[in-house]
Amino acid sequence: MVKKQMVKDSINWMAGGPQGSGVDTAANVFGRACGYGGLYVFGRREYHSNIKGLHSYFHLRMSNKEILSNINDVDLLAAFDAETVVRHLNEVVPEGGIIVDSQQMNTKVLGIPTLPPEFREELQKFMNENNVGETLNDWLEYAKKRKVQVFPVPYMELLNQIGQKLGVTQISKITRMINVLTIGVSLALFKYDRGLVEKAVRETFSEKAKIADMNVAALNHAYAYAEATFKDNFKHRLEKTDANEERIFITGNQAVAMGKVLGGCRVQTYYPITPAADESEYLEAHEILKTSGEDEAIIVVQTEDEIAAINSASGAALAGARAATSTSGPGFSLMAEGLSWAGNNEVPVVITYYQRGAPATGLPTRNGQADLRFVMHAGHGEFPRIILASGDIRECFYDAAKVFNLAEKYQMPAIHLMDKAMANCSQTYPVFDYSKFKIDRGQLLGEKDLEGKEYRRFSFTENGISPRVPLGTKNGVHWYTGDEHNETGHISEEPKNRVMMTEKRMKKLELAEKEIPVEDKLAFFGDQGSENIVVSWGSPKGAIIEALRLLKAEGLSAGFMQVRLMSPFPADLIGKALAGKKRVINVEDNYCGQLGEVIKEKTGIAPNYHILKYTGRPMTTTEVYDALKLILTDKASKRQVLMYGS
Repeated sequence: MVKKQMVKDSINWMAGGPQGSGVDTAANVFGRACGYGGLYVFGRREYHSNIKGLHSYFHLRMSNKEILSNINDVDLLAAFDAETVVRHLNEVVPEGGIIVDSQQMNTKVLGIPTLPPEFREELQKFMNENNVGETLNDWLEYAKKRKVQVFPVPYMELLNQIGQKLGVTQISKITRMINVLTIGVSLALFKYDRGLVEKAVRETFSEKAKIADMNVAALNHAYAYAEATFKDNFKHRLEKTDANEERIFITGNQAVAMGKVLGGCRVQTYYPITPAADESEYLEAHEILKTSGEDEAIIVVQTEDEIAAINSASGAALAGARAATSTSGPGFSLMAEGLSWAGNNEVPVVITYYQRGAPATGLPTRNGQADLRFVMHAGHGEFPRIILASGDIRECFYDAAKVFNLAEKYQMPAIHLMDKAMANCSQTYPVFDYSKFKIDRGQLLGEKDLEGKEYRRFSFTENGISPRVPLGTKNGVHWYTGDEHNETGHISEEPKNRVMMTEKRMKKLELAEKEIPVEDKLAFFGDQGSENIVVSWGSPKGAIIEALRLLKAEGLSAGFMQVRLMSPFPADLIGKALAGKKRVINVEDNYCGQLGEVIKEKTGIAPNYHILKYTGRPMTTTEVYDALKLILTDKASKRQVLMYGS
């Protein structure tokens, strides 16, 4: 019942194929075309950690209203190869469709060379239990019995026809257009405006006019073929709608990069690592900024390793620039000593942290939320840090700017925490309003402020914050060291100074906790007064909100508390919000339920239900809805582990 309700007001399209075959490009063109037609889009990218060859896929969900997450059900699957069919066939809903290469029908499923042995075992078991034959055609016959429509398309035949029209005989140049071919067939089945798709193709290849022309020709040929061959066989429709606002279609990585520009970032350091590197590469591509008619630059530096990345960012921050570095788990491990140095020296450096599957290299291109405790405690000794966790792409943008203000105002390292799901998701939004954002550099002094005075960088103050000046400022002589130091920065091991300096640094967290607005600490959704409350953080946010809306329509009440500020941790606010609740339901993408553990540690209130996922794939609205409904109807175990996703 719920699946019909969710599919009713949205369409879910999936493209899949070998890595490097253009799946991402196909999804970007498709998403742009839908955006041009006034539709909201939510996209999710999944890919292996090899460069080329293994299976990747892209979900796109479209609706005429804003959507926050993916769902399990696929309405149309565009399969570039046989593996995509066998991996995702059971996700396609009855009366949904599969676009498949008709020339691969005799492919032996268990002989597909890229299938891992674990998955091959699952396939064999499925085939035995459901009496499915060994060829791809047998699988498609099984799909038809489930009332799934099959649309066989002779990919190479069509591509050769396109090549003849264009005068292109080189096979490699022709086969690159399979992705656009599947877009043409898909959107013809949906009866979507071809002109908008052409516009999207041209915009995607805007810097290569000849390639754009070739792809438009491929699109039109495929579109015409599908119209003539399949006529009105497919029931699902994508219809453009009026949009009375400007919108953007943006990924999480891009949103963070844009937010950093808004926040005044002028130095970004990094060492390449997934999924963080996409952000730095996006900044590199837009290093020259137009501000008030003048050119400004962001310096983006690829360092030799993550140790150099954190230390050079700290150096830039001490010199007066707003500086950041961007990384993921293994890289952050190497930064731990540099983070401690920055904490000891009260450096307002920003670290953008993208969580992924762990431990070690783990699942380097998959999602995870298992680094919360690590981020909260990384480094040796005790020193303050700000940790702000985003829950969606919009928050990624604003938080990326806001975190610079927090770092400089409270003079400590600030970590902007998110996860791979947000980094590699894409979403349609009304253009972000940044007019109200103001840069706050805290107690930053200049040369005139120091005239006739003795400057002490680490002077003891009532609130722990000492006025600072950039390195090189006249009359502002001071020192930085990895050792404990006195007010001027010189090394000191005296007991009294040690106590005073430690307390000076730590009391700034108390100040931050008092001054940071409530909306940056917690966000509430659904029925806050309900006896049932969900607690979570990061990317599960969208799936939880949509699931609660569905449950409310069925008369089931629950609220959702999103925790955004992890340090200083808002224990009092959380304790008051959870006090007296019948069901506290913890939802996270990790094994231990780390946020739930921290809440118990800080407030004494332990969640009594856990919904967890650690497959490396993000949560969907469907599976969160199913899990929450079991809890609210007293049919659930205390711990549910979600498994959707290939």
